[in-house]
Amino acid sequence: MSGIEIYIAIAIMAVVNFFTRVFPFLFFRKNELPSYVVFIEKFFPAVIMTILIVYSVKDVNFSLVPYGLKEIGGITFTAVLHIVFKNYLVSIFSGTIFYMALVQYL
Repeated sequence: MSGIEIYIAIAIMAVVNFFTRVFPFLFFRKNELPSYVVFIEKFFPAVIMTILIVYSVKDVNFSLVPYGLKEIGGITFTAVLHIVFKNYLVSIFSGTIFYMALVQYL
């Protein structure tokens, strides 16, 4: 890429980034959010947790060694983190990292 193409790409990225930041303020000027946004805000973290649990146990054969211990350990770790911190982001990210570490290194 030439110098001018790099500057054009940076300008386009800056404009797109700006509009993604301004978009909610343009369409949600009222103080109340639409009902579908409130629904997503309320239930989306639990849906993500469920998807991660299903993903982690979908290919596990519980009749063969190690009997799904990595998956059960990851699920348990995530559940304990969520019970202790009551924060979806902490439990989702930390639990995912813990599970991936178990899968990669054990």
